[in-house]
Amino acid sequence: MENKEVFCQSCGMPLTKDEEKGTNKDGSKNEEYCVYCYGNGEFLEDLTLEEMIAASANYAEEAGLTVEEMLKQAREGLPTLKRWKKD
Repeated sequence: MENKEVFCQSCGMPLTKDEEKGTNKDGSKNEEYCVYCYGNGEFLEDLTLEEMIAASANYAEEAGLTVEEMLKQAREGLPTLKRWKKD
């Protein structure tokens, strides 16, 4: 079995534990989105990609990065995630 790291397809947070996963309408765990972005089958906040990038700066210290580094990573990574990809 492949041990592939999974990230929230909205904010990019690593999903390493079941309690970090959001929930579907039926209460089951959602395998694509974290508990902070998704609950009861819907996104918890109606954000634009630009707002999500700006919000990522709040987690720079926790990630061990400067605000500038975190924003750079967010600008590069978030648009590649399922929630933000353009069809």
